[in-house]
Amino acid sequence: MTRPQGLRRFTVPPQPATTRPAAATPAAAPAATGPAGTGQPPGADEEHCEFCSAGIPAGHGHVADLEQSSLMCACRACYLLFTQPGAGRAKYRSVPDRYLRDPDRTLSAAEWDELQIPVGLAFFLYRSDPGELGGFYPSPAGATQCALDLPAWQRLAAGHPLLGQAEPDVEAVLISQDESAGIEYFIVPVDACYELAGRMRMLWRGFDGGTEARQSIAEFLADVRRRAKAAPRDPSHG
Repeated sequence: MTRPQGLRRFTVPPQPATTRPAAATPAAAPAATGPAGTGQPPGADEEHCEFCSAGIPAGHGHVADLEQSSLMCACRACYLLFTQPGAGRAKYRSVPDRYLRDPDRTLSAAEWDELQIPVGLAFFLYRSDPGELGGFYPSPAGATQCALDLPAWQRLAAGHPLLGQAEPDVEAVLISQDESAGIEYFIVPVDACYELAGRMRMLWRGFDGGTEARQSIAEFLADVRRRAKAAPRDPSHG
């Protein structure tokens, strides 16, 4: 069975290996060579660009399919192609790799409560079609959409401009509430949110997620903090 590529490895739980009875195993089975033409042994993970089929490294970029609301793995050449406005009949857009934070403006607990999000970690994505802002949080089912108080969001964005600076379809605003770190918010690539939601779907156990899921969230947030750069300072902010 071909292993899912890229982010798809997070969208389905791993399948348990099946063991065949010994009697059903041929005495001299031919040696498996992996994917045709690669000479790789079974299980060797080589991912491929979903546009040109070129081999790509693990840290490859992604391209958003705006019509299907999905992400595609891309080699560097194809990724750069879709960074141009209107490329691919405006159906595809490359996902930026920027992470931003605003150290000058903190989000208070009262402001966070205005959004009425039932969890302490959520991301917000503006979709150009149908032209709406959605709130999502990772859960055992993957990414669960939640109702969003748009007037409350607009009030927050007026005082925290970074909330309105995520590029539609390909970037998201990630907000995390933590007892030790307080309330943090970032602009992150949308593929990072896909990965987080997929990990939760695979790792979540019991009512509170379990130790493994909580550890995965902590590692994810630590990586976001490490990557995030300070947004350009607004001269109007005293």
